[in-house]
Amino acid sequence: MKIDVLKVGYLETNCYILRKDKETIIIDPGDQYEDIVNIIGNSKLVGILVTHYHDDHIGALKRLEDHYGIKANAYHNSNITVIDVPGHTNDSKIFYFKKEGIMFVGDFIFKGSIGRTDLGGNNKDMASSILKILKYPNVIIYPGHGDSTTLDMERDNLKYFYNYLKVSE
Repeated sequence: MKIDVLKVGYLETNCYILRKDKETIIIDPGDQYEDIVNIIGNSKLVGILVTHYHDDHIGALKRLEDHYGIKANAYHNSNITVIDVPGHTNDSKIFYFKKEGIMFVGDFIFKGSIGRTDLGGNNKDMASSILKILKYPNVIIYPGHGDSTTLDMERDNLKYFYNYLKVSE
């Protein structure tokens, strides 16, 4: 699988463009519609996935849905597990590609941190979601902003944040 990262919009949201066997999936098309379309080129777009519905993650979504005739999160494939992880927002999701050992986590986890809980989520849900994600094997994590990391690298941070969030309720 080839993964292109396009930093879009004023918050430099990571828009991921995944290609495998001439098929393409977009994750979090936050802005720069024309750039996304140009990168896709002649490949076949089969899905648009959105980790959560904050504006910086969906700015180009409507135009892409209209252009390609594809609705967000309507792509279902047995190779992708959707994990609900409320906390940053009530609708936060992770897209886990088990075979490739990768997760696209939106603003749930960052390198060295977790997402804010005051933008439509809450600490209680975040703590439960962190506990849920700690059970997964080591994978590469692709966040909504910043650099990729691994679950093993973030495990200690996540345990700290989980404990902090439980105490701060």
